[in-house]
Amino acid sequence: MAYEELSKNIIADIGGKDNVQSVVHCTTRLRFKLKDESKADDEKIKNLDGVLTLVKSGGQYQVVIGNHVADVYETLVKEGGFADGGTVPDDYEEKSDMSVMDRFIDLISGIFNPILGPLCAAGMIKGFDALFAALGWLSTSSGTYRILYAIGDGFFYFLPIMLGISAAKKFKVDEYIGALIGAALVYPDIVGMVNSKTTLYTLFSGSFLESPVHVTFLKIPVIAMNYTSSVIPIILACWFASKVQKVAKRYIPTVVKTFLVPLVILLITVPVTFLIIGPIATWLSNGISALVVGIYNFSPILAGVLMGAFWQVFVIFGVHWGFVAVMMANIAASGYDPLVVLSLAASFAQTGVVGAIIMQTKSTKTRSIAIPAFVSGIFGVTEPAIYGLTLPRKRPFILSCIASGIGGGMIGWFGNKLYMMAGMGIFSIPGAFGKNGMDMGVWGLIISMAVATVLGFVLQLMFGKQSVDADEVVTESSDADVSTSAKEVTAATKVSTTLQAPLDGEIVPLTAVKDEVFASGSMGQGVAIQPSKGEVVAPADGEIILVFPTGHAVGMRTNDGAEILIHIGMDTVALDGEGFQLHVEKGQHVKAGDSLVSFDMAFIQEKGYEITTPIIVTNSSDYQAVNVLATGKVTEQTPLLSLEV
Repeated sequence: MAYEELSKNIIADIGGKDNVQSVVHCTTRLRFKLKDESKADDEKIKNLDGVLTLVKSGGQYQVVIGNHVADVYETLVKEGGFADGGTVPDDYEEKSDMSVMDRFIDLISGIFNPILGPLCAAGMIKGFDALFAALGWLSTSSGTYRILYAIGDGFFYFLPIMLGISAAKKFKVDEYIGALIGAALVYPDIVGMVNSKTTLYTLFSGSFLESPVHVTFLKIPVIAMNYTSSVIPIILACWFASKVQKVAKRYIPTVVKTFLVPLVILLITVPVTFLIIGPIATWLSNGISALVVGIYNFSPILAGVLMGAFWQVFVIFGVHWGFVAVMMANIAASGYDPLVVLSLAASFAQTGVVGAIIMQTKSTKTRSIAIPAFVSGIFGVTEPAIYGLTLPRKRPFILSCIASGIGGGMIGWFGNKLYMMAGMGIFSIPGAFGKNGMDMGVWGLIISMAVATVLGFVLQLMFGKQSVDADEVVTESSDADVSTSAKEVTAATKVSTTLQAPLDGEIVPLTAVKDEVFASGSMGQGVAIQPSKGEVVAPADGEIILVFPTGHAVGMRTNDGAEILIHIGMDTVALDGEGFQLHVEKGQHVKAGDSLVSFDMAFIQEKGYEITTPIIVTNSSDYQAVNVLATGKVTEQTPLLSLEV
């Protein structure tokens, strides 16, 4: 039910299902392509319970969910009635105002996202199989080794088929046509043509007309290339197929389109791919690989420091996908990738910082976020840690980047490489197993990961403590509606203070409130009042730091530094402002007794909602004690809470 409610809210807040061009998901994010981003309410999206943050990058509207993204995605597609992941008809014209970089990132993420899980699984199996053989646990001639190798290597060998499916979907071509183009590229007889020589090929080899032409298509020389494990040729081929399809559909009669359009696409695209697209794309791949290796060889340590330090920034903006294509091109051209491996310390540096935060925080809420983020960070999923903990507090994020940069520099110093794309976090280690199995390169990677973890932990303990609980985020997880960013709530000097009752009514112990989040004290200590009058006033002099648009909740910071949340009723956010009237705005300074909100008690109760109103000290951890001073009936300005430092 929680996913259903979240999915409905997301769909509503992005402008409705009619505003969705497509939606996919990666490890932690829902990646929307919207027809009109101006229709989406960014602030409402950010404040939804279950949403970590919002990122606009690569032409995508990225809603960061965290570890439960797959479940949310499944529910969202069902709730929105999206066919095939939300893809719209072929005649929809995409916006042309995207930058070249945005288009590239959108293209790569859209193609690789659907196959990411199987790709990582195959890489891990292949890596472990190589390790077991190197350790002598399996013989390379045994059936067990060969079957495991077939599982792992089969995916990469036939990668053009896998990419043909997802690339065809991205370019709005029949997925089976994309698969068939990929199958043609890796067809055994075609692979066997690699040893053939052609005039053009020998020209580029520096030995013109050294060998006769062995392979032609309609008497045109074919430059034989090995397309197994390749990436760029099939992507370009599917793009070309989409252009052929557009023309074919325009001129072929409707009555025969079903079979003639695929026929025309294949008869034109496949030969053109072998004659032109494939060779050019292969040379391009080799060129990219040579460039990357050249930069790496200039200074592996410097490359590692830069890659490690900025990798988490790339993740924030979603541009890390751009490195996936480079990595796969490197592996196809050279058999290994020296670039992405430099980023593998980042998740461990982030995890080390989060581990220190768990020890440093006094906030139950912060700890409840940090512990799951620590676990997911070990497995390479860092968005919960980044958006939920380190980035809002700034300094921990910077410290994690420093630790990651040092870890990346060590990886460069050890000369580590990835021979396949395995998983993330600790599951990335099998990707470093080459023919020598558990060699020094693998040990160097493990050592670098450990150093990044310890360094992140130590740096946070030494330099980050003051930022852990200084800027508490005022939030309510049960209503999914009250939130303010840590950067908007600055620390103030705390002194003992007394708060007055903000409304007339009868005292209700916080533990008796019919909401587990409030009753458990996870949001902070305080008390509740059953109102007898529909007006909330300021309990002390201070500044309004939170005003929710629906009027059912308001937050303030007193001049003494106490941060107070007053929440009128339970689940009253669903009324969408009906029955509430705000009298203040964010940033406004108020005096004790000034009117903050008026509300219609009868209307709210008629709608079936509780009006019990919690008054919470959200920074309770800054005080030695939060004492309730009143019992029974109270009126406005009756002494209510005593906060002792």
